[in-house]
Amino acid sequence: MLVSNVHRLATNSSLSSVAVIPSRYGAERFPGKPLHPIAGIPMVLRVLERAQKARRISLVLVATDDERIARAVESAGGRAVMTDAALPSGTDRVFAAVKDLDVNVVLNVQGDEPMMDPENIDRVAGFLLDHPGFPLATVALPIRDPNEIANPNNVKVVRGDDGRALYFSRSPLPYRRRAEPGLATLKHLGLYGYRKEALAKWTSLPPHPLERAEGLEQLRAIAAGMAMAVLDAVSDSIGVDTIEDARRVEALILNSPTTAEV
Repeated sequence: MLVSNVHRLATNSSLSSVAVIPSRYGAERFPGKPLHPIAGIPMVLRVLERAQKARRISLVLVATDDERIARAVESAGGRAVMTDAALPSGTDRVFAAVKDLDVNVVLNVQGDEPMMDPENIDRVAGFLLDHPGFPLATVALPIRDPNEIANPNNVKVVRGDDGRALYFSRSPLPYRRRAEPGLATLKHLGLYGYRKEALAKWTSLPPHPLERAEGLEQLRAIAAGMAMAVLDAVSDSIGVDTIEDARRVEALILNSPTTAEV
């Protein structure tokens, strides 16, 4: 079995922040998605390259259940950790990868976000490193296109005046009974930061009915009263849920000279 020696290397010293890319081979809607080529490069390696560019991350790991993914990562010079295929969520896979590490802040850089801006990663990591009393953080940005707002693959978030998440939904949020100038619809990007003890608490909680209904695991934490800061994203990202999404991302990468090559 191919397993990185990252735990042997990392447990000897404390790490300020670790980014983990959960990468499962058998996605229901898109089997083999992590190894699907985006402009000739497996998607998981594009995500890895973006995470490695973040300046406030001490270590980047790919947590996977499949040796083909681990082999691709380590062949590219990355570090892979094998995790149990039976784990129920990406968050559980992230915790499995870091539970034995001495680390303060953990980031979940989702493995289907090949265009995630490293500045977004730095923003989340930096916030938690600089605000030790805060357990969780993520990023969002305004969207205005009615089609994008209605798209259930775009998760929306409502943020309170204190910057904390009030609710996440696949439905348009908030519902607009009346026009309210200046009230933006916020798109949530697939990026989470956790203080390690908050991640341990999150994964110890049972799935919540809201989580099951929406298909959004962050609602487990919100329902339990865990505070999640919603920071302003530097730029947008596109989650790849279908082959059509992959083609859209590929076209954008090929037309952007700064992101065409890893």
